[in-house]
Amino acid sequence: MLMPILQIHSEDMPAYAIVCGDPARAEKISRKLEQVRELAFSREYRTFVGQFEGVQMAVVSHGVGSPGAAVCFEELIRAGVTTLIRVGTAGSYTADYPAGSVIVSTAAVRTDGLTRQLVPDGFPAVADIGVTQALIEAARGTGSGTDGASVASDAPTTGATKVGVGITVTLDAFFTGVEEIPHRKYKQAGALAAEMEIAALYIISTLRGARAGAIVAIDGFADSDLAAEYDPHTGAVANAVEQEINTALQALATLARQDQA
Repeated sequence: MLMPILQIHSEDMPAYAIVCGDPARAEKISRKLEQVRELAFSREYRTFVGQFEGVQMAVVSHGVGSPGAAVCFEELIRAGVTTLIRVGTAGSYTADYPAGSVIVSTAAVRTDGLTRQLVPDGFPAVADIGVTQALIEAARGTGSGTDGASVASDAPTTGATKVGVGITVTLDAFFTGVEEIPHRKYKQAGALAAEMEIAALYIISTLRGARAGAIVAIDGFADSDLAAEYDPHTGAVANAVEQEINTALQALATLARQDQA
């Protein structure tokens, strides 16, 4: 069956997929796969399939923002994908996680408009616990030190990319307007970072019976008023992106092996 927007056929899709915003990042991730082939490049949606450690998986870009990303998530699940991990970037809410850090998202604050049209206010956007644990375990094994209540205190930290585990915020606005984005409230409440798609991923996965998790590289501070401070193209950010990609690949392969056992 052809997915009309992604322009992929369901018979070509494996059960496991990494999703990311940037089509160029999807291509970058696909280079880590074996026997890789590109299935389609339609609008912002670029789809690759291949093998990682013997596990068949897809890599698909979803663009920027929840509405367009939701289309990608919906069609992937309809095509047979059952496990999705988002690999992306986010703005930090705390100096504890500066640019170059990585955060595993356990849940997302739903400040986007898309999910309000899908589920009632108050319905939580929560990651699958198994996917989250696989991401945490993979982060330990790929050179990252981990922080967070759900992580053992003996996780490695010396010379490692710092990894947080906690709640992220999903927003629609990237640039500010007349209305103030309440970053301060989210920060005071304990959220770690802000991005633009995770809530949609978690809600759609819950509604459609799939499982999902997310890991994001920190590329700046979300509540900064100075545009000049934002530079997502530093070496530290590039290293964090590389780290999260490797973590997601390992986590997805682990989940597939657990499913087969």
